[in-house]
Amino acid sequence: MAGGRGPTLRRRRLASELRILRERAGITGEQAGAELGWSVSKISRIETCQVGVRARDLAALLDLYGVSGSRRDALTELARTAALRGWWDTYESIPTEYANYISLESEARTIRCFSQTLIHGLLQTEDYAHAVIRAALIPFAPAAEIDRRVEVRMTRQKILKQDPPLNVWMILDQAALYRVVGDRDIMRRQCEFLVQQCELPNVTIQILTSAVGAHPGGTTPFSILAFPEVYDPDVVYIETLASSLWIENDSEVHRYSLAFDQLRAIAVSPDESAELISQTAGRLQMERGPARHAQQPDRPRHPHVAEESAQ
Repeated sequence: MAGGRGPTLRRRRLASELRILRERAGITGEQAGAELGWSVSKISRIETCQVGVRARDLAALLDLYGVSGSRRDALTELARTAALRGWWDTYESIPTEYANYISLESEARTIRCFSQTLIHGLLQTEDYAHAVIRAALIPFAPAAEIDRRVEVRMTRQKILKQDPPLNVWMILDQAALYRVVGDRDIMRRQCEFLVQQCELPNVTIQILTSAVGAHPGGTTPFSILAFPEVYDPDVVYIETLASSLWIENDSEVHRYSLAFDQLRAIAVSPDESAELISQTAGRLQMERGPARHAQQPDRPRHPHVAEESAQ
């Protein structure tokens, strides 16, 4: 990719899939190289993503491994798009991990996410996003960089109204509604925006109330991205303060899917959730004023805030 970025996540996934296909075919790297007239180091460099794979080389590998039909088509398409530039590549200051996330998000069919302390970036207003990003980056970034990050986040939201639109199912901890980000006016407008988003056919929001107590989500927000291609498996994205983590192992992804299903089952219904969010907006309207002066005796307390800034 441009801007000195390393291998994209899609290219790494392709390399991993080629290694798995070779192993399942019972072929060693040495045997594959001998059969194709390549050095064993070429096979290794492709499978470890040190180099990309050209279309004709991919075709030769897939022939050798006996891959055909829809799976071959999916892998060919994955190779074709692995190094394509997206609109996000014009922002050279975006970290590679974030660029990889945006790339996959732009191609996803569905995102199921659990957000604990902050609202997911796809459903944030501009003012809310600005307050979140400023808090996460200061004192490490100038105002112009904060503005660029906000612009990227707002541009990402266009996928909610593209054809076909991205489907988003968000389980939002009630604590995120109590956490006044920016000030009460910003938070009120954010809640009103969420109510509007609830009306979209491709957006589902459920609130996980404090009454449920301990739950499968623990203290870690996560997103599960699903893609339209049959052979492009789901992946889990987790962001921490220091780095981002991608989970692609099938059994581990399945565990997160089960956790999300349990969260969905114990959260209040989408209609009830929209009403709760609307009530929060009304309360904020009544309380008007700086967040630091608010009296909030009934709010749940949390010892720390997960950053969630890249989402």
